Amino acid sequence: MYYLGIDVAKAKLDCSFLLDETGLKRKSKKVTNSQAGFSELLTWLAKQGIELTELHVTMEATGGYHEQAAQALHDAGVAVSIVNPAQIKALGKTLAIRTKTDAVDSFLIARFGLLCKPDVWVPSAPEARALKALLARQEAISEDLQRERNRQEKASISTTPERVQKSLDDSIHFLQTQLKQLQQEIDDHIDKHPALREDLGLLKSIRAIGPQVGKAMLSVMQTHSFKTAEQLAAYLGLVPVERQSGSSVLGRSRLSKAGSPEIRAKLYMAAVVAIRYNAHVKALYERLRARGKSAMSALGACMRKLVHLCFGVLKTRMPYQENYRNIA
Repeated sequence: MYYLGIDVAKAKLDCSFLLDETGLKRKSKKVTNSQAGFSELLTWLAKQGIELTELHVTMEATGGYHEQAAQALHDAGVAVSIVNPAQIKALGKTLAIRTKTDAVDSFLIARFGLLCKPDVWVPSAPEARALKALLARQEAISEDLQRERNRQEKASISTTPERVQKSLDDSIHFLQTQLKQLQQEIDDHIDKHPALREDLGLLKSIRAIGPQVGKAMLSVMQTHSFKTAEQLAAYLGLVPVERQSGSSVLGRSRLSKAGSPEIRAKLYMAAVVAIRYNAHVKALYERLRARGKSAMSALGACMRKLVHLCFGVLKTRMPYQENYRNIA
C-alpha cells in the first residue's frame, strides 16, 4: 500500500507521496483545489508507477473544502480517509515537529495515514448531503431572523427613523417567508426518499425526539459512519472529559463540546422534556441526582442517553419501545 497526505486549502492542495514504508522519503505535488487540479493529481500519481487501488489518501476535514477532492479521488478508486485535524496536530507534537507550513503539514498527514491506518471514508448518499445542506441553510436563516428581531426590539424602545423600522419589518417578513419555504422543501425532500422517511420515523418513535431534533440527528447519522453509539456521542461533543492526576489535579468532569453547538442545544431541550416523559431517561436522571450529581451534569448524561437511543433504533431498525427493560 502507498500513502499520500493532502493538506487542503480553499484554493490549493499540497500533496506528499511517501516513497517507502519508513515514511521518511517523499515526493511533493501542489495542485489547485478544482476538478482540473484533481485530474492533474491523478495523472501525476499514475506517473509514479502505482495502481490507484493500492493508494491510501489521508486528508483533514476542513470545513467543506476537502469534499470535492475526496469525492473525485474516491470515484477514481482511491481509498480515502478524512480525519480530525486535532489528531494530526497531536501526532505533530508527538514527533516534535515545530515547523508549520503546508508542505510539512501534508507530509505529517501522509505519515499519519501510514502509522495509524485510519478508516476508509465512504461518501454519503446524495439525498443525505442535500438534507444536510437544507438544514444548514434553515439554521442560518433562523439565526438571521433572530438577529433582526433583536434589532427590531431595540428599535422599538429607542428613537428610530420610520424608514429603518420599515426596513426591519420587511427583512423579518422576507426571512419568515424563506424559513417557511425551506421547511416545506425539507419535508418534501424527506417524503420523497423512503430511506430518510423511514429513519426519521424511527427517530421520532423515541419519546422527546421531535421533528426538529429528529431531522438534525438524521442529517448527522446519514452523512457520517459511526460503528458505535459512543462514537456518535463523541462526535456530538457529549462524552465526559475528566481532568484528574495525582493529588494536585482534581478538576471536575465536563462535556467535551467538540461537535455542533446547534445540535447540542436541540438535544438539551429534548433532554429537558425526556426527564419528564421518557421512562428510560427519567430513571437515569433520578438515579444520578440521587447520587449527588448536579442537575446540569445529569442532563448531560441524559443528552448522551438520547443519542444512544437514536443510534439503537437505527441500528436495530425497530421503533423505540418504552416498555422494554430499563437500561438506564
